[in-house]
Amino acid sequence: MATVLLVRHGRTTANATGLLAGRADGVSLDEIGRDQAALTGGRLAAVPLVGVVSSPLERCRQTAQFILDRQLSSPPAPVDPELTECDYGQWQGRLLSELATEPLWPTVQSQPSAVTFPGGESMAAMQARAVAAIRRRDAAFESEHGPGAVWVAVSHGDVIKSILADALGTHLDLFQRINVGPASVSIVRYGASRPTVFATNTDAGDLSWLATSAPSGDAPVGGGAGHAAPRSA
Repeated sequence: MATVLLVRHGRTTANATGLLAGRADGVSLDEIGRDQAALTGGRLAAVPLVGVVSSPLERCRQTAQFILDRQLSSPPAPVDPELTECDYGQWQGRLLSELATEPLWPTVQSQPSAVTFPGGESMAAMQARAVAAIRRRDAAFESEHGPGAVWVAVSHGDVIKSILADALGTHLDLFQRINVGPASVSIVRYGASRPTVFATNTDAGDLSWLATSAPSGDAPVGGGAGHAAPRSA
């Protein structure tokens, strides 16, 4: 089975000011976000990626480029519209502090499956199209490169949270329990019988084991031996 690394974009000017950017144009990484993306690129440098796919929004494409810059082979990252940010409709461009006073806010927090943003997308539709895109891309990479293939999808916080909820077998109404920070890496393998989640929301640590880890369709009873510790320099 292939392995997908779900990477959220680095911090943006909108994140720093508490603005819900949504799909607005011109939202780019700030200085901290560029440093975060560069760190993620460094973490993945030891992993020979078979592909990097990005949301079409600028902040994701910038993050994808930081990752590709540390790869031995770095063709342009194709964009996938199905990995784009949720369409927040009339909420887009507003401060989160203001949105927290909206009547819809408590439902977003406790029952997101029932939420359709005014003039925008439902959270259930967001999850459905994102999960379908990830599974479709994953199957294509495995078919082309074999079960050891490792690839990256660069997307957005709520989108990645919804993909992880699906992989964990967790209802969308519980996805707010999952945190996905800027430039974090989450790791999922889709097997024939079920997905396996290896990590969520990591922003540090060695990932070189991904280059040599042998995929297995069965869960190790008792937890298994794990992957080898990184070698000392």
